[in-house]
Amino acid sequence: MNNNQILKDSIFKVGQVISIDGRKVRIKVDKSKNSSHTLYQGELLKNISVGSYVKIIKGFTKIIGKVEGEYVEEDRKFLNKEYSNQSDKIYRTLLVSMLGFFKGEKFERGIKELPLVYDECFLLDNNEFRKVHDFISEGDEPLELGSLSLEKGQKINIGINSLFASHIGIFGNTGSGKSYTLAKIYAELYKQYQENEAFSENALFYLFDFNGEYLIPNANEDDNVIVDSEYKNIYNLSTRQHTVNKFPISEREINDVNFWAIYLSATEKTQTPFLRRALSNDFYFSKFDRKKDFKFAITNILENLIIKNVDKSDILQFLREIGSCLKTKVTNLDTLIDDYQDHLKWHSNQEKFYYQNTSTVYAENFKPTIIKDKVDDLTIRINEFSYFEKIRLRIIFEYYHELAKFDLNSEHISPLLKRLKKIEDLDKVLVVSTTTNDKNFNVISLKDVNTEMKKVLPLLISKQIYDKQKQLRDKTKYLNIIIDEAHNILSHSSSRESEVWKDYRLETFEEIIKEGRKFGVFLTIASQRPSDISSTIISQLHNYFLHRLINNNDILAVEKTISYLDKVSFEYLPILPTGTCIFAGLSAQVPVVIDIGKIENGYEPKSETIKLIDNWRDL
Repeated sequence: MNNNQILKDSIFKVGQVISIDGRKVRIKVDKSKNSSHTLYQGELLKNISVGSYVKIIKGFTKIIGKVEGEYVEEDRKFLNKEYSNQSDKIYRTLLVSMLGFFKGEKFERGIKELPLVYDECFLLDNNEFRKVHDFISEGDEPLELGSLSLEKGQKINIGINSLFASHIGIFGNTGSGKSYTLAKIYAELYKQYQENEAFSENALFYLFDFNGEYLIPNANEDDNVIVDSEYKNIYNLSTRQHTVNKFPISEREINDVNFWAIYLSATEKTQTPFLRRALSNDFYFSKFDRKKDFKFAITNILENLIIKNVDKSDILQFLREIGSCLKTKVTNLDTLIDDYQDHLKWHSNQEKFYYQNTSTVYAENFKPTIIKDKVDDLTIRINEFSYFEKIRLRIIFEYYHELAKFDLNSEHISPLLKRLKKIEDLDKVLVVSTTTNDKNFNVISLKDVNTEMKKVLPLLISKQIYDKQKQLRDKTKYLNIIIDEAHNILSHSSSRESEVWKDYRLETFEEIIKEGRKFGVFLTIASQRPSDISSTIISQLHNYFLHRLINNNDILAVEKTISYLDKVSFEYLPILPTGTCIFAGLSAQVPVVIDIGKIENGYEPKSETIKLIDNWRDL
């Protein structure tokens, strides 16, 4: 060992191990290391303290630990001796948690072997510090996120493969910077790969935006938030009015009986089997493509209802249901309803309906030709029927068909018809289509949709794109589902929905997060309330960006499910400044506190806090 190495060791030496308890090691600090900084080769080095790293030398093995606590103890050799000052009587001890070791020149996380008592401990030099924070595996490419908060100037790069081929969780209170972090991750990714044709063909991203933070208000073009507009599709959905650019949904997905049963709150024993019959009955569905066939179907049901001698209100309600479904797409229907209301009569002696002409007191029997003639007077724009209107008509026609032909218990099924109006909300935001867009980043804004649709749409869309990815079985294809404000859809304690719907919703996303990796499907979730999110989902995440969390339930939820964090990192959570987060997970060798780097102007999310003074003072 040369003189320079001896000098370096004397300066970097911290102390020695005095006890080992599992992964926890206690170190006695040399009294010469009680200052806050030390000078080495003209550089001012930070001395050992809570949050610092320490190197323990055990033979030829370098074991790395992190200081979690610091204590002062009385030096027993001064019990019966005199001492010149108080500092001579005491010494510092450090509680250190083992993190990993150096394998050659590379830092490896995990415990290969524990130190021995009296092993010497040292500060890390700059080169060793950089290696501990080198998160790029061989063959991976770096993505720069920011710099270490406690070591200014130390850039933090994360391996693209290790980060994006994983489930990611971003948590933090409102205003802590979680949306900014989410945008930063994907903005940096697209900056590196957006011009690669293979990236455009093999990678798909779907971002669910509940608050409109990732859209420029009132703009669908030149909207460069996160990604240049030329590389992304924007679906600004609304249930207040029919959306211009509706999201395409597959016919297979929308004909799923389980979805309709849950969406329409159908009872298991009676209404769900009825829905299954309605959606599988192609007889009436085929009648919705030509006006002639459509009118024939109406006439046929009316005839059967009248022959069956059902209540007159059911006959009129059948026509009203058609009008409620089609609205302006069918005219003269009100005239037909009024006509039946006034002239369709019940003959109590003959026990059948008849049609009463205005010119006679006693009328002729109700003949099928009268029904047909009056239905023929309807004006129908059948080419304008949407797929959802056809679904609704199938259910209506099946109900009245069964009412006329079979002994249907209307008391059990009729409540379902009252809930069919909910289908209008789906019709406003979705279009049944097989067309796919050629851009691979999709922003789905749910800011303008009602509360129920905010739960339905992410589920319906995610299930469709996940099922499609599973069927591909192509290892080159990648799908990332990004959910901001994820507690809106992944909550396990929602009281606004039935247990059946909640179970269906959570089971779908839990399947994605547990099984999706096999099919190249990954989740990125951001939320201000991790305690509201299913613990199954949080525990399956691989990488975490933790911003400021103040609520104790949220901190406990994170602590229970994240095994990568040390005690010091947890204690940072309530006091982290805005824009700073703790990054931990499979992509990081050690948990680190990062100041997230700035996003290029125009690409940041629209989530900044309002500046009151600027708005309240006259210019």
